[in-house]
Amino acid sequence: MEGISLDATSIFPSLSDVLYQELRSTISGDTYRRGDPSFLDYARMFNGDVKVNAMAVVCPLDALDVSQVILFCRKHSISASVKAGGYGTAGWAVGGDIIIDLYKIADIDIEPPAVDGSFTSIRDMPALGSKGKVKAGPLLLDRSDAATSSKRRREDDNELSYDLASATVSDFLHPGGSSAPFADRPPATRRKLEFAAPTLGIPQMSTYSATSSSSQNSSTTLLFSDSLGSSIPVLSNLLASNIPSMDDATTDLALPSPLPDTSSKSPPCSSSLDDPFSYLDDTSNNPAPPVTSTSRLAQSMPNALFATPSFLESSTNILTYAMPIYSHAFMTFGAGKRQKEIDQFSAANPLEAMSLAGGRGAVPYHVPSAAHPVGSAIMILGGFGFLGRLHGLSSDNLVEAEVVLADGQIILVNHNEHPDLWWALRGAGPAFGIVTRYKARAYPVPVVFAGNLIYRFHRATAPSLIKHFRDCVKGAPRELYANVLLTAGPAGQDSLVVIQMCYVGPKVKGQEFLQAISSWDGERCLLNEVDEKSFLHQQDSVAQVLRGKAGNKWFIRSALISSLPDNIVNKTVLQFADTPVGCTWLFELAGGALVDFEDNCIPKAQRQASFTVAALHQWDIGFQDPRCVHSAEEWIAETLAPVTLGGPLPSFLGRQEPPGRVIACYGENWARLCEVKKKYDPDNFFRNSFWPLNAEGEIIEPEEHEPQHIEF
Repeated sequence: MEGISLDATSIFPSLSDVLYQELRSTISGDTYRRGDPSFLDYARMFNGDVKVNAMAVVCPLDALDVSQVILFCRKHSISASVKAGGYGTAGWAVGGDIIIDLYKIADIDIEPPAVDGSFTSIRDMPALGSKGKVKAGPLLLDRSDAATSSKRRREDDNELSYDLASATVSDFLHPGGSSAPFADRPPATRRKLEFAAPTLGIPQMSTYSATSSSSQNSSTTLLFSDSLGSSIPVLSNLLASNIPSMDDATTDLALPSPLPDTSSKSPPCSSSLDDPFSYLDDTSNNPAPPVTSTSRLAQSMPNALFATPSFLESSTNILTYAMPIYSHAFMTFGAGKRQKEIDQFSAANPLEAMSLAGGRGAVPYHVPSAAHPVGSAIMILGGFGFLGRLHGLSSDNLVEAEVVLADGQIILVNHNEHPDLWWALRGAGPAFGIVTRYKARAYPVPVVFAGNLIYRFHRATAPSLIKHFRDCVKGAPRELYANVLLTAGPAGQDSLVVIQMCYVGPKVKGQEFLQAISSWDGERCLLNEVDEKSFLHQQDSVAQVLRGKAGNKWFIRSALISSLPDNIVNKTVLQFADTPVGCTWLFELAGGALVDFEDNCIPKAQRQASFTVAALHQWDIGFQDPRCVHSAEEWIAETLAPVTLGGPLPSFLGRQEPPGRVIACYGENWARLCEVKKKYDPDNFFRNSFWPLNAEGEIIEPEEHEPQHIEF
């Protein structure tokens, strides 16, 4: 590779001045060479155990820029990797000679479906930076803004927070007032809790008697004539029969109870600057900037109530009284958008709804995704979260994508265009191309009844609690998401069992499930903060409990299981009791709408799983304990083996994954996937990904296609 030399101050290769200038002149976005003060800001990974050998980072502004970078890399036999805002612990995103950081491709828009249920194609939307408008409305971010902005991703991160999920949980998990994860790292041996559990009263929230739950199959052909005399497509199969007359709504509607006094509530704790989830923080000392709204509807309503933490307690709250008009909407967003930012946009740009209390209503529409924090690649790697049982995986709800192929071609991929790639993209996308813009279905989520029940972990009683949880959620409706996780407790204290539930609907319909789950009396519940919330804030809840930290070593293993028998539960609890601090084990209720989709590469067998399980391990960069890795491997590969179905969801693939586990993710679809790979990426240009084969189709070991690890 001509033009490649060793950096004089390090052992890392560097681009020559000639190649650097050529690369800079190729694209409109920014380029940072190794040695540039900004290089590490873009190249740094969430996992502190990943060694970055890249020569440069480029920040393209659009698909054309990405195409030019690919052509440059091909011309000079240089490898590329793609970073899209997520926290992939394997480090594939920074494994290339050139890192393509997509964070400046950050346009976003929402549109209701047309009368016939169709949407505006990405090709018919305005080019990035244009001032033109189409039915979908103006773009939130202009290319000109991105081109002139010198703001780095980590600076952006400090403007967001995950403590919005629950200030009560934040105070419980960080009793010292610091949300820095493991600020006072507990000893390797756990101790019992030595503080009294807080006694908390849960404020009563306003409720409504009518709710909506839509499915992917709901059509949008029924027309409703609103007070303005226009015809609007609405739900025909599900909501139409449930829309009450205004007289009925007035009769059945529960009036809001008196609002609790929130003036004396403690503000969320401040976050450490080195917290990788700091971009999720909206603390009182570091408030998040308001999300720009392109919605005239939202702008006409006071106090941006859809995006504020206290909106449910607000006297202007109309969300719990609103009936969505559309079964779904369509969200278009650039690959640089992270899920937190997409959810913020959703909250700030609600669509019109029918207010059961009279007058205008509005409801935010959200794209099904994993909980914060994830990047846009979740859309092409599966993606299971709070809306998954009701609406399917993230990849199931993708309807179109703008893709740059391995030869630099820019194409649009959907059901009708490049159908073979469309099948492969939704589940194995990073191995086939670089998606620069997505269009996906978003669903109305007026309110969720959600939160955490927290118990002390005790090996004598934890099996009973997990079995109780399992029995309570058996046969649960699709509206109910639930998980149970074993995790480290507050600094210096015992570990915890945390049950998270999220009912997509109001308290009046979800409280029966809370009552069933909370009826277990084997241990005192330390905290129960389940209540009505906005979906935006519920999305922060997993990150809040996990308390991840940038620069830690991370190791993840996952599986899909067919059942959760008693003996598996018993063995799991005994094994977890001997894990080092920083380990979290998760059982997540699956099923529901996952089985409705069979037109992509994630096989039917995996979709029939009863639970997804995951071992999420983090530990200090200087902490040496082989159990941090071995305990996860033993639990997933041995203890759960009798009930495991193939491999995990692709979005859960981690570092050092055996090739067989990767192939098992796709089961019977693997052979077809390989054929599509040969067609669209015959020389394996996108090798810095989970793909376990070389250009000749031979199996390769993880160390051959993922970055080196500082200490593994």
